[in-house]
Amino acid sequence: MPAALDSRPAVPLAGRRRQDIDATDRTILSILSREARIPMKSLAGRIGLSRSATAERVARLEKAGVIRGYRADIGQLEEGEIEAFLLVTLKRTPSLGVLDRLAGFSSVRRVFSVSGQLDLVVEVKVASINALNELRNEVAQLDNVEDLTTSIVLRRDIERS
Repeated sequence: MPAALDSRPAVPLAGRRRQDIDATDRTILSILSREARIPMKSLAGRIGLSRSATAERVARLEKAGVIRGYRADIGQLEEGEIEAFLLVTLKRTPSLGVLDRLAGFSSVRRVFSVSGQLDLVVEVKVASINALNELRNEVAQLDNVEDLTTSIVLRRDIERS
């Protein structure tokens, strides 16, 4: 069993700066990133703290926004499920109107505003090629969209949480 560590953080997490997170917090984050459903008692045993001290640390990390949630990351379940990226160039920025419209599509998973030749990278998951084509056509028709390229995910080669 590991030696007990000091249960108090080195510095409060108010600003979520990297230096505000001590080695024990980093260990907690590492374990939770791989095992989000680990029982608090098991987590406490792994880091050498009491259950209550561990729970306090996790609660502090959650409150500070370092831990933003716990989720199941489900892979492609069906043969027909397709993941793709819509690479969008806008006529003008900011993209607020387009973002509002994209938020209304249930197949849109994430939207990234990016620098460079593109303006937005839109991650989507659809049931079929036809559904992807329909979504692509709808997005291309949005007022501020100048150009749209679609890239279908063939395989996830490296994936980290």
